[in-house]
Amino acid sequence: MAGFEKLFGFMAALCCALFAGAALYVNLVEHPARMECGTELAATEFPPSYRRATVSQVSLALIGTLCGALAWLWDRSPSWLIAAGLLLSVIPFTLFFMLPTNNQLVDTSLDRRSEKAHLLLIRWGRLHVVRTVVSLAALLLFLMLLAKR
Repeated sequence: MAGFEKLFGFMAALCCALFAGAALYVNLVEHPARMECGTELAATEFPPSYRRATVSQVSLALIGTLCGALAWLWDRSPSWLIAAGLLLSVIPFTLFFMLPTNNQLVDTSLDRRSEKAHLLLIRWGRLHVVRTVVSLAALLLFLMLLAKR
C-alpha cells in the first residue's frame, strides 16, 4: 500500500468510525435515554443536542468521504469510492428525509408535551437508524480495504 493511500485510507476509516460510533451511541444510548425521560423533556433536550451534533457529524462525513476518494486516487479500486459514497450518502439522506422532522422538533411553537412531539421523536429515532446502518456498512468496507493491503 502506497504511503498516501495508507494515510488517506486510515483517515477515511477513522472519520467513518467516529461518525458510525457516534451514530450508534445515539441509537443505543442517547435517544432511548432521552425518550425514557418523557416526551416533554426529550423534546426540550433535542434541539441543543441536534445543534451540537450537526457540525461534528457533517465534518466527519465530508472529511471521511474526501479521504476515501483520495485513497482511491492511489489504489484505483472502486471499493474506495463505494465506501466514500456510502459515507457521503448520510448527508443527502439527512437533508431530504430527516431535516423535515428535525425542523419540526426544533420549532419553538411545538407543544413539547403533545402526541405530535412524541411521534416526531419516534420517527426521528427510526430515521437515525438508517444513518447508523449506512455508516457502519461504509466503515466495514473501509476496514476491509485497509486489511487487504
